[in-house]
Amino acid sequence: METKIRAAGGVNNAVYEELGGRWYDADDDPVALLRAESRLRNPWVLSEISRALGPPPSRVLDVGCGAGFLSNALAAAGHRVTGLDAAAGALEIARQRDETSSVRYDRGDARALPYEDGAFDVVCAMDFLEHVEEPARVVGEIGRVLAPGGLFFFHTFNRNWLAWLVVIKGVEWFVRNTPDDLHVLRLFLKPAEVAAMCAAHGMDVVRTRGSRPEVGAALAKMLATRAVPRDLRFTFTRSTLIAFTGFARKRAGAGPR
Repeated sequence: METKIRAAGGVNNAVYEELGGRWYDADDDPVALLRAESRLRNPWVLSEISRALGPPPSRVLDVGCGAGFLSNALAAAGHRVTGLDAAAGALEIARQRDETSSVRYDRGDARALPYEDGAFDVVCAMDFLEHVEEPARVVGEIGRVLAPGGLFFFHTFNRNWLAWLVVIKGVEWFVRNTPDDLHVLRLFLKPAEVAAMCAAHGMDVVRTRGSRPEVGAALAKMLATRAVPRDLRFTFTRSTLIAFTGFARKRAGAGPR
């Protein structure tokens, strides 16, 4: 995540530097929603990697890795993982939670990735593109470091009034300790925009799907208590109106731009 001082109207990424152990322990914080989402997405990412590239290890870069929810799961499954983030505090927690002690965690800028062309078989940017001012530049860098035939996984939010109501206002209303400007609508991306960014850098979107919390007792408890229950679960949906997850594949023979 970017931790530079933000301009007026910018997203507040400084919060990710300050969470410490709350990344994994807090229920009264939006980071608990990230943990719940990762329980849905991590197995799916692992499954799609195996389906497309075969069994581990693949060389994987997790851009905007935060405290390692995905990076550490990928490493535990046998992949060779590098996690990159701008928040040193988040990276320290990620290292502490890496049970394999194998993940390389780097502090860096996603707009200028410090890796060679074609260095990775898989690149992930989960809950990240909506946190940067230049997402097309980030996607360009991802396309550069991705090997031909490699996979780019992404998750972000759609830019419309419903996403504003649910993702921005809903989290403010129903999750305690939500900071100001955790998300800003103008940085949300439409699926077609992400697809166009990918295509401009030699990657074709293979699949895009929506996601949302499962309706049930856990969600009702969150709405009543403003804390995220440990049993809250997310599910994939056909609708991409609010959030969408997907992956693109780099064309064979496609080089850096």
